[in-house]
Amino acid sequence: MIDNASIESLKNSIDIVDVIGNFIELKKAGANYKANCPFHGEKTPSFVVSPSKQIYHCFGCGVGGDSIKFVMELEKLSYPESIEKLASMYNFSLEYTKGSSDYSDAKRILEAIQTWYVKNLEHNPTARNYLLDRGVAERSIQKFGIGFVPEGNSVLNFLNSALLPLPKAVEAGVLAQDDGGRLYARLVERITFPIFSASGAAVGFGGRTITNHPAKYINSPQTKLFNKSRLLYGYDLAKESIYKNKKLIVCEGYLDVVMFHQAGFTEAVASMGTALTPEHLPLLRKGDPKIILAYDGDKAGQAAALKAAQMLSHSGFDGGVVLFPDGQDPADLIAKGQSEEVASLLRGAKPLIPFVLEQTIYAYDLNDPRAKEAAFGSAKQFLDTLTPIIKDAYIPMAATLLGITPALFGKQTNLGNARENISQKRDDVAQLSILKTLLEKPNLIDSVLDVIDVPMFGGYAELFSALINGEKEHPHLMGLAVDDTFEVMSEEELQHVLRSFLIKHYDAKLKQIVADTSMLFAKKSFMIRKIKTDIIPRLKRGELVSFDTNI
Repeated sequence: MIDNASIESLKNSIDIVDVIGNFIELKKAGANYKANCPFHGEKTPSFVVSPSKQIYHCFGCGVGGDSIKFVMELEKLSYPESIEKLASMYNFSLEYTKGSSDYSDAKRILEAIQTWYVKNLEHNPTARNYLLDRGVAERSIQKFGIGFVPEGNSVLNFLNSALLPLPKAVEAGVLAQDDGGRLYARLVERITFPIFSASGAAVGFGGRTITNHPAKYINSPQTKLFNKSRLLYGYDLAKESIYKNKKLIVCEGYLDVVMFHQAGFTEAVASMGTALTPEHLPLLRKGDPKIILAYDGDKAGQAAALKAAQMLSHSGFDGGVVLFPDGQDPADLIAKGQSEEVASLLRGAKPLIPFVLEQTIYAYDLNDPRAKEAAFGSAKQFLDTLTPIIKDAYIPMAATLLGITPALFGKQTNLGNARENISQKRDDVAQLSILKTLLEKPNLIDSVLDVIDVPMFGGYAELFSALINGEKEHPHLMGLAVDDTFEVMSEEELQHVLRSFLIKHYDAKLKQIVADTSMLFAKKSFMIRKIKTDIIPRLKRGELVSFDTNI
């Protein structure tokens, strides 16, 4: 069982914007952040994250909660599992009242095997010489924790000698099990590249063969800790430079990242055996950097760069593309001492959208009318994925590349109509402003209850009741807490709004009494006189009148 004090320490050490930003793209919206809700399909963002209150709320489907609740719902985990998931993400050591957990066992195994891999490299001249021949310096080997894994029995012997549970090593991705139940090492006779989370916790490994195995690189399998679609190799070492320099270099391999860093380009990261995917976007978005795709210039590199540039353009990223010439990769050029040439290539990166347009259009024979028509269709399809203003800006370029008139792309956008309508209809701003203030300043609730009864809040009576009963998890209260449309008022402002609200209420009450034919004359006369000559005049003079159950 996880110690409660440890859970509270974890909560205090994490930030909800950072947590949720690891799973979905968040964009700044005033004091809060917005995104398309991951729990229901939508095109207009209604999912709001509040850094000040450390909660999230979706105005579309009503979900809401804290960091732990988000991970529970998104990853379909239990409460303890979500706590352990967060602890593993942020390299936080949980305390347990008894026993341990799958996450802590996996973390212990990964850390132990990594230390062993590093020691193995020191005693394997073949592996060390391979790295040195590729130009990798000793300081880079140490910085990235590069190691070596020998034959499979050595791995099993190490785990047994270190008293590390083999079933947990399977769950950590170090071992695998064949159909006959036999355990074997996933990585054998390979140089190892440890993979860390953004916070620096070991989560998996990549392995490069030195025995001409047909699979040049192998990565850890998907585990509770390792999801290659959400991780970027080297990000834990690059993030400080990324945030500082507002630049992020995406390359294709482990050695490219190592050599980029060795040459001083410390913003470099790499995807792991897979192209960039939408799941990478939240991590790429952090720090709002300019993204440079630095890929090999072969056909595979061009195809990967085009796909990534299309996705980044559609998602609103700024950046460019560098394709390294003559079949060379960045690691080769840097190893040859050509770091300045690499820097020059990076400075001359082709901007993302022009790169996509050129690659898309020039893939066709523009001298063939039918091919030219197909090129136009592909270019238009890409431009239609962009925002109206950006699309308008690049239509002339696409038309020039195609040798056609821009009019063929259709009527260009009226910028006046492109402005987003952010105003939202509210039933009663006064009531919601009062509730928002009481949420933030619960010490004022008693004074408000002196002048307002719950039913007076009409359609918001249930919400008012939930507030005064302390129902903090009420979805509509959470939504109001993160809604920047309503400001928290000072006590003086609250009194002013209360008076206006009460005047409106008693005016409506007066009309209701006058129209009521079933009320006794004496009672009706008393109530009319009380409201007209006492309550409303006092309110207009600036006095808050205590609520009277007889009115």
